[in-house]
Amino acid sequence: MTRIDIDEAIRLHHKWRRQFLNAFAGGSYADMPLSEHRSCTLACAAGQLPAAVLELDRRFHLLADEIVDLSNNGLSDSADLLLPELNEAEHQLAAALDQLR
Repeated sequence: MTRIDIDEAIRLHHKWRRQFLNAFAGGSYADMPLSEHRSCTLACAAGQLPAAVLELDRRFHLLADEIVDLSNNGLSDSADLLLPELNEAEHQLAAALDQLR
């Protein structure tokens, strides 16, 4: 079983959130590597993490996917409205992961 690097998981989720915020600030989601968040491996560690942490991770990625889908369909204004939720989801996930240290 592969050990989870908590610090790396927190760093990556923070990086992905920042990419979304930068895309919003830059006015274009199209130019950002927003699909990178789909490479998250926390879901593969289901047996090593509490269900609550996995649910927070799932919520983060559902929001990120929704933002990407909206922006890809020309609905960037609607995507922008989800950024505060994405921000909060990342903070909750990071806090939950931090408690596992």
